[in-house]
Amino acid sequence: MTIRFLLDDQVVTIADADPTATLLDHLRYRLRRTGTKEGCAEGDCGACTVLLGEAEGDGVAWRAVNACILFLPMVDGKAVMTVESLSRDGGPTPLQACMARNGSSQCGFCTPGFVMSLHGRAIGATGHALPVADVIAGNLCRCTGYGPILAAAEETPPAPRDDRALAIALRDLRTEETTDWFAPRSVDDLAALLLEQPDARLIAGATDVGLWVTKGLRDIGTPVFIGDIPELRGIEEDEAGLTLGAAVRYAEAHEALARLHPDLGELVRRIGGLQVRNAGTIGGNIANGSPIGDGPPALIALGASIVLRRGAQRRTLALEDYFLAYGRQDRAPGEFVERIHIPRPAKDAVIHISKLSRRFDSDISAVCGAFHLSLQDGIVAEARVAFGGMAATPRRAAACEAALTGAALSEASIARAVAALREDFDPLTDVRGSAAYRQEAAGNLLWRLWHRERGEPVSVRALCR
Repeated sequence: MTIRFLLDDQVVTIADADPTATLLDHLRYRLRRTGTKEGCAEGDCGACTVLLGEAEGDGVAWRAVNACILFLPMVDGKAVMTVESLSRDGGPTPLQACMARNGSSQCGFCTPGFVMSLHGRAIGATGHALPVADVIAGNLCRCTGYGPILAAAEETPPAPRDDRALAIALRDLRTEETTDWFAPRSVDDLAALLLEQPDARLIAGATDVGLWVTKGLRDIGTPVFIGDIPELRGIEEDEAGLTLGAAVRYAEAHEALARLHPDLGELVRRIGGLQVRNAGTIGGNIANGSPIGDGPPALIALGASIVLRRGAQRRTLALEDYFLAYGRQDRAPGEFVERIHIPRPAKDAVIHISKLSRRFDSDISAVCGAFHLSLQDGIVAEARVAFGGMAATPRRAAACEAALTGAALSEASIARAVAALREDFDPLTDVRGSAAYRQEAAGNLLWRLWHRERGEPVSVRALCR
């Protein structure tokens, strides 16, 4: 297949592309755009950050992404901006000049990635309205410290772009797929394709599959890229709740999820760095079935369901029933997650969602706990409690729920519920935490709910190890 994308308004054509070659390698080794660095090859350090643009209305929607885990077919029909793109007029941007003046760089290896993340903020890319510290949470600096970088960003004025001409050029770039790998244009095409190719590998954001290639050197078989299918990108809000297409990215869903409940918005804010949320999808996080995926415990606690599709047939399944065992989900060959529905919580529901990780930003959960209590006259009428990192799958805590249900929400009932967690889980020990730590931490999240409901201030950062 021939891939075409725009780089500084020029068409880049790649014939017979390897579908698992990364944008980073092509930029560095083919196009000599060496300002884009490889620091980790897993989407963690941000040294490879570039801006990716897609036609949207009369303009272009830009987002910062990690080029190290972005496969080349994922840029077909899009625009790419690297750090070299910023100096086409022969001089630095105001951001770069400010960073140079105030010592925002020392060894300089990570600096281009910071510049691209912050340039995205200046031009209004996805996530630009976040605090500066959140915008660069996915960029790591090992020698300078973040103070001068943050200061430079705060001093840099917005720099909106007129991308009308670029949007017109982008609409003519998309090419057709071959039988080596696929990029279906509609959900019906995807459903038909998976009946013929049930073992094909679905790729939406590649925030996990990318590591299988760059770190695991795995052969992922026949890839099917689904991130650009319009029907999988829909976001619908109504009184009943929120319905998300499986390929909706976390950054795109952030505000809608926060409107369901602020704790859900805070959880999403800490799912990786902005670059990861700009690529990773809600459906991918679910379909992958990781026991430490951040999204599923919260969605299970909120009573989410998913629609699975195989050919023309659809079925609806409670999200908690989708996860069967480690690495195994209730999904037939040729079946895929099409959309997710999250009911709108009652206004008086008690909801608490917390993520514990070794560092606050851009890290994988050691434990993630989600609590959803329905109260009637001070009595817990229904309890939904779910955890990630405590078992082989994201899972509800049945004994804990039973200890809470029918009791007044009190110090005594919380103590019983904490004790009941030992019946629910026998967690493992790994690099992110010991079994004893996880058990203690899970109980402490319940105590955190209790203290917060009493109106006592509780620091989120104090819960990090």
